Amino acid sequence: MAETQDGQKFDYVIVGAGSAGCVLASRLSEDPNVTVALLEAGGKNNSLLVRMPAGVGNLIASKGVSNWGFETTPQEFLNNRRLYQPRGRGWGGSSAINGMIYIRGHARDYDQWRQMGLNGWGYADVLPYFKRAQHHEDGGDAWNGDGGPLWVSRGPPGDPIYKAFIQAGKQAGYPVTRDFNGYQQEGVGPYHLTIREGERWSAAAAYLNPILAQRPNLKVVSNAYAGRIIIENKTAIGVEYSAGPGKPVQKVFAKGEVLVCGGAFQSPQLLQLSGIGVADDLMKLGIKVEHDAPDVGRNLQDHLDVCVIYEMTKPISMYSKTKGLKQPMIGIQYLLSKQGAGRTNHLHAGGFLKSRGELDRPDIQLHLVNAQMRDHARIKADRDGFTVHACQLRPESKGTVKLGSTNPFEAPLIDPRYLAEENDRRTMRDSVRMVRDIVAQDAIKLYRGPEFAPGAHVRTDAEIDAWIRENAETIYHPVGTVRMGADNKAPLDDQLRVRGIGGLRVIDASVMPTLVGGNTNAPTIMIAERLSDILRGKKPLPPQDAPIAEDARATV
Repeated sequence: MAETQDGQKFDYVIVGAGSAGCVLASRLSEDPNVTVALLEAGGKNNSLLVRMPAGVGNLIASKGVSNWGFETTPQEFLNNRRLYQPRGRGWGGSSAINGMIYIRGHARDYDQWRQMGLNGWGYADVLPYFKRAQHHEDGGDAWNGDGGPLWVSRGPPGDPIYKAFIQAGKQAGYPVTRDFNGYQQEGVGPYHLTIREGERWSAAAAYLNPILAQRPNLKVVSNAYAGRIIIENKTAIGVEYSAGPGKPVQKVFAKGEVLVCGGAFQSPQLLQLSGIGVADDLMKLGIKVEHDAPDVGRNLQDHLDVCVIYEMTKPISMYSKTKGLKQPMIGIQYLLSKQGAGRTNHLHAGGFLKSRGELDRPDIQLHLVNAQMRDHARIKADRDGFTVHACQLRPESKGTVKLGSTNPFEAPLIDPRYLAEENDRRTMRDSVRMVRDIVAQDAIKLYRGPEFAPGAHVRTDAEIDAWIRENAETIYHPVGTVRMGADNKAPLDDQLRVRGIGGLRVIDASVMPTLVGGNTNAPTIMIAERLSDILRGKKPLPPQDAPIAEDARATV
């Protein structure tokens, strides 16, 4: 390192206090002789809306101190709409605003990574890290951990609509699965939640907040926007950051490594701002090319989602529970006792289904919400109803994240290219029909009113496709833009080191080569747990072969 440069020096500099950054800061600072700086563009995220699980709708719906509120470029196959892209900002990152669903994906997802040449990323390899991170309120077993920082709870029984939905799924011919992270993912059943005693249990709550007072070797810098990785002689030596546009630029230096944990949109943005990306694109913007990495910002994958919405015949949805003065009373009751409608996310049941019988794992995920959810809850419900979210788990369409300018405070150009592939369009169409089949069952008829969206008149393939193009939205699981791979085109190797630049790793959802079959928060935490051992030179946890349903072991 050039000793003439100013700025504090730490063994590790971590960019981003999201799900991965919080894990790394906690694990690396366990050694009192190791110094860690954690830079975060946002604040502490300790507001009532963040802590109260029912605040999720408000957090996702609006850009603000806890939500970057990005949007895509016009999407060619979605009527050229710009789609809203909420991402978490501040301590905990997206785990501070997400739906609090604890899902790991399918075991086969990780075996596929191993078959792609990524050693140490098979299901047996990663299961011990999922378990180390987790404290399941029911205790540990072959699939679940006991004693980890991340509290995982069973959802409360909640309103009867959840039980009715599960029974309707059973009547439609699907198995009932009590733990989607256990022996069998396929089926309908209850979700497990990252909620502890009525409070959102984000990565910050789990990993960062409990240890800060006892770790003088860990420095967390809030309101620190990273603008550039400082690179000398093909080695990352530090990070430039500032408090905002027009504010002084400061520098912090890494004696060991710089760890980028900005997520699927902002990690590739920071790499490109630092001269790591497609050389021609960087030169057009006047950025000095430090390493020509053509796949940085490519391979973007996300779960596209549609909301099949029904009116409800009973006044038990969130509409009736929050009408008039009832809404502020929810917050008051929660503040006083952590009781009432504020202590849960109102998203307690769902399913993982196959659109075709020959598939080796589910390709559709359902989330049941006891409310009418329209446009990320930005359109307020005017009646009782329930919503079944349906998303395609393994899209073939892939997009990009590129720089729009050299201004680090300007959002990147996000182009997921949703529904570019015909198979994705077919799967989304099938998902609508599968939801309708479940909701048509007798078990749910007591609560089922008319179909509000797309509406009973939308029946043919062409009509369903047109409705999807006009209404589909993300369900918030972007990955893959700085993928790890055994091939030299991949920006990262299997230890998440940036090829061509020393002292630099990327550790977050952007490293996933393929999108896992489920919500992405738990896998991101697992990735950071595993990398913390690699960084500390520890032997990996012994692989564990937990029993898994046969379809998890089918070959590609």
